[in-house]
Amino acid sequence: MKTIIFTGGGTAGHVMPNLALMDRLDKNEWTIHYIGTEEGIEHELLAKRPEVVYHAVAWGKLRRYFSWKNFTDPFRVVKGYFQSRKIMRTVKPDVLFSKGGYVSVPVVMAAKGKCPVLCHESDYSPGLANRIASRFADTVCTTFADTVAKVPGNKGVHTGTPIRAALFEGSREKGLAFTGLTGEKPVLLVVGGSTGAKAVNEAVEAALDELLKTFDIVHLCGQGKADDTAPRPGYVRFEYVNEQMADVLAAADVVVSRAGANAVFELLALKKPAVLIPLPLEASRGDQILNAKYFEKNGYAVHLPQAEATPEKLVDTVLAVYHDRQKYADAMAAAPGADGTENILRLIFRAVGQ
Repeated sequence: MKTIIFTGGGTAGHVMPNLALMDRLDKNEWTIHYIGTEEGIEHELLAKRPEVVYHAVAWGKLRRYFSWKNFTDPFRVVKGYFQSRKIMRTVKPDVLFSKGGYVSVPVVMAAKGKCPVLCHESDYSPGLANRIASRFADTVCTTFADTVAKVPGNKGVHTGTPIRAALFEGSREKGLAFTGLTGEKPVLLVVGGSTGAKAVNEAVEAALDELLKTFDIVHLCGQGKADDTAPRPGYVRFEYVNEQMADVLAAADVVVSRAGANAVFELLALKKPAVLIPLPLEASRGDQILNAKYFEKNGYAVHLPQAEATPEKLVDTVLAVYHDRQKYADAMAAAPGADGTENILRLIFRAVGQ
């Protein structure tokens, strides 16, 4: 039996690729552990997997702006490092795979020299957590081919991103049944990410009357982001969808989404035309903007900056993408393989001598 430790957390985008890889590991040949936070979405998602041994460690956010927590969080990172070292000594992993997020930094540091360490960078431009972790990693897998050149030490390998096999098994009929929609109109799916997107939610809600003239709408507003918008025919809203997400995606004809790398590459793999509204610079480091521009440049989606996402502009852009949906589908069909699961599994197997 080989033992692998996965780490990563903070958002679903840091967890779902790990789940995709877990699903492909033979449980008779692998013992699987996961290191995450006590309170994060990774703990919630892994609680549904009894075959995985979960370990919670302390973590601290690495902020680029002033916050009093900048004075206390380094101590939490140090605590997480020593907790992770203890786990390494106990578990004795054959390999560590990190999907990123701040919780992964002390884990990767603790694994250095104990086992081969593989990291994965989703975005076009590496984030701070992965830039730190890459110093301790043996290999850094990248979603975008262009990102390899941004990885120091010749550690970068273009692999694509792991995508859950279940996403390819979605059923439009089951998606319509789950949402209660009839399928008589095309379906617009709005996704703000696992934590939601206030600006996207507000833009969609302001444009509902116009959008509902053409579409039925499934709106994933984010956990804790539900408001008092009155229910109306053809409009259904959920805070978050997990197990039925493949069916909901199968039912969608066009998507409005943030531009996190995992989300957009899932749309690419499923060939779903999309309007991408990335997090603006004032709320991020600009990684989603780079992702959205890359997708627009390659003809996979339309980039709509949040500052320009007025109700009128949103309606016009969604209608234009839906009208040209075959053009976008054709461009996505001609794209290099979006699913990097096999590529990463080969690197994991190689790291343990298989």
